[in-house]
This record gives sequence, C-alpha cells and structure tokens, in this order.
Amino acid sequence: MKVVVDRSKCTALGNCETVKPDYFEVNDDGELVLLREDVPEAERAAVEEAIAACPTGALSLQE
Repeated sequence: MKVVVDRSKCTALGNCETVKPDYFEVNDDGELVLLREDVPEAERAAVEEAIAACPTGALSLQE
C-alpha cells in the first residue's frame, strides 16, 4: 500500500502531519513532503486517520 498525494488539491495545512508526523511533514517552503510512501498493514489505521484529517481530500491510499 502506498500514500498518494494529489498536489493540485494539497494546501499543506499540516493536519496529516499532526496525526502522523513520521509520514507527513510540511517543509519550510510550505510544501507537503512524504517522509514514507509505503504503508505496512500494521500502520494502516493510523495512516488512514491522517488521510481522513485532510480537509481538501488530497491524500489517499493506493493498493
């Protein structure tokens, strides 16, 4: 499973970073950086919570 970012929707508000900072980071330029793309099954629920926290729907999981 992989995290996918739709850059056309992402506004880098950082909600995902707040929930799962080991996967998501808003850098000093105000851009979202994926720190980890691959999601092991054991972390799926937490990453899904971070994805759900995105107000613009820019994040998703791809099987």
